[in-house]
Amino acid sequence: MDELAVDHRYAEINGIRMHYVTAGSGPLCLLLHGFPEFWYSWRHQIGPLARHFTVVAPDQRGYNETDKPGWGYEVDVLVADVVELIRSLGHRRALLVGHDWGGAVAWATAIAAPHRVERLAILNAPHPGIFAEHLRSNPRQMRRSAYMGLFALPALPELLLSANDYAGVELAMRRGAARPGHFSVDDMAAYKDAISKPGALTAALNWYRAAARTGTRGLLAGTGLRVPAPTLLVWGERDPFLGIELVGGTERFVPDLTVRMVPGAGHWVQQEESALVNQQLVEFFARGA
Repeated sequence: MDELAVDHRYAEINGIRMHYVTAGSGPLCLLLHGFPEFWYSWRHQIGPLARHFTVVAPDQRGYNETDKPGWGYEVDVLVADVVELIRSLGHRRALLVGHDWGGAVAWATAIAAPHRVERLAILNAPHPGIFAEHLRSNPRQMRRSAYMGLFALPALPELLLSANDYAGVELAMRRGAARPGHFSVDDMAAYKDAISKPGALTAALNWYRAAARTGTRGLLAGTGLRVPAPTLLVWGERDPFLGIELVGGTERFVPDLTVRMVPGAGHWVQQEESALVNQQLVEFFARGA
């Protein structure tokens, strides 16, 4: 991490102090990580993207160096965090990139606050309408997503994931990769350090608990779940958590959609096939320049 040419900064937004790293100059490119990660998820993207954009990769609410309040893990609050961060950085809108849970927040931001999203790039995170359909009708995806119900329980997931030096976190990371041994010892040490900070694991799990308890709290009502922004959907085909069939039908909600499948990658596509993903992101964002 120390070798990355990034600045570490903080912003007071939406009732919390949010930590982020930044590099480069130009249009704002905002990178949203997923579970159980932090800004480090984008370590391979920050440098290449910073040649063209002002890159900002925050620790989202509850993660790593960002505040971990006992409230505010509902999707509408997470979207408000993104909107307030864009404003606090002095921009009206952003090139928005999201992976995993960060992808879910990016989808919701592009639907509920379309004026804030210039172009949207999603990595291995299904459109909310498509995901909801599969959770109702796709037994295979229901089984794959069963862990979400476990994570929504009180106390137990903290015990399971933190046991034996966060072996459960390491297992999830390594299982999600297409190739064994993808993550180095240093990578896993960084992730364990971030998730083991006081309150961080509970805060991260509170995203699942809030989603199970309240859904989107009407945030997307009346939108038809449509995404006006030009959208790039990048998908690692060997994702064990989210089936490839979740890509199909996205065009019903996203009129301007580009899909790029990555056969050699699993769930952590931007880390497993970073050079390819970087090229896809730069080319896609350049179309709107």
